[in-house]
Amino acid sequence: MNWELLGQRFDKWRRRGLGVRVRGRRLTRRVALFLAILGPGLITSNVNNEAGGIYTYSLAGAQYGYLVLWSLVPMAFALYVSEEMCARMGAITGKGLSDLIREEFGFRVTFFVMLAVLVVNQGNVLAEFAGVASAMEIFGISKYFSVPLAAFLVWGLVIRGTSAVVERILMVGCLVYLSYVVSAVLAKPQWLVAAKHAVIPEVRFESGYLLILAGLLGATIAPWQHFYLQAAVVEKRVGPRQYQGTRNDVMVGSISSVIIVFFIIVCTAATLHAGGTRTIRDAADAARALEPFAGEWATKLFAFGLLNASLFAASILPLSTAFVICEGLGFEAGVDRKFSEAPIFYWLYTALIVLGAGLILLPGAPLVQIAVLSQVANGFLLPFVLIFILLLVNRRDLMGEHVNTRGYNMVAWVTSVAMILLTLAVLAAAFFDRLRG
Repeated sequence: MNWELLGQRFDKWRRRGLGVRVRGRRLTRRVALFLAILGPGLITSNVNNEAGGIYTYSLAGAQYGYLVLWSLVPMAFALYVSEEMCARMGAITGKGLSDLIREEFGFRVTFFVMLAVLVVNQGNVLAEFAGVASAMEIFGISKYFSVPLAAFLVWGLVIRGTSAVVERILMVGCLVYLSYVVSAVLAKPQWLVAAKHAVIPEVRFESGYLLILAGLLGATIAPWQHFYLQAAVVEKRVGPRQYQGTRNDVMVGSISSVIIVFFIIVCTAATLHAGGTRTIRDAADAARALEPFAGEWATKLFAFGLLNASLFAASILPLSTAFVICEGLGFEAGVDRKFSEAPIFYWLYTALIVLGAGLILLPGAPLVQIAVLSQVANGFLLPFVLIFILLLVNRRDLMGEHVNTRGYNMVAWVTSVAMILLTLAVLAAAFFDRLRG
């Protein structure tokens, strides 16, 4: 027996085993680091699939079937690019977006930005509590019980919790969005047709179609997301060394968010559109309309997803607004701060919830109009917020070597210009439709 050859082989196997263990430990450390950073990007992207957004996606599927699916691919790319810029600014500068706008552009500009975000977000908060009311009515519970209870729960979560606790609860909420995937499968859609329309654009110059596109973009990429994400990155104390993990978090969030949108549209296209139902009053109406086509379980899952999404957003949207206002005015802000340390922040958060929940309980409130117009308003406001982001992220005195690349700038500017053109197209189409009418 050649003992020398056996010894060489043993050394080779031992070195190979050591290499595998070292690579395994490195991989474990990378996964652990990613899981530690995971949160802001995933939550921010998915929370925008809320009541108003779900209604918009459902309406798009009901009215146009699979035709609008092509818009989701560029939206996913634009969502990632726009959110990544804010996450990067938060990690490099250690400051929120409102804070940077105030420092670099002055208080007057910041005031108008804050006012616009406040008005749009309040409309979104109304839509969230409307979603809670509609979803719980499917389960036989009155809005006069469900809305006050939901308002109390989301208020208590932020007032009594810490940023880590709030983040963990919201991360669990992200998993509930899988109910829409199951609903879509139960609807038995034409997957090949859906795949075809997802890659081949079909554009119509009609006010309704263009309004739906503006609503889809506003529902998928909302101005408040950028303010909240940057504030969350700062509050989590993510620095340049940890930024790669946050970047991956933003990518996972952007992709998963648009995938859920895809399944919601596919679900309603395969049922409501195919069955001739073109009009729905709200997202809960879409859930009820699924039953004749996909069964009771599809309806219950869709409604459960709506309830989760509404509660999810009803806590984050007021929080985002409070961050915007307090950062812009220079007040203390943050979930980790006590009420006595940031009273303006918490009182503003409380007022937004009370106003949003209170108005929903009034009889005759135009909930559908509020839900749709809040998403369209998001789309109209987005280009202006993106312009501020682009101007800031390209400042070398702020970002150093972390300024945008040429490719990033191209995508962000194209998104901003496309939103402006889409806004003008919606107005023009509505004007010509009125003339023809």
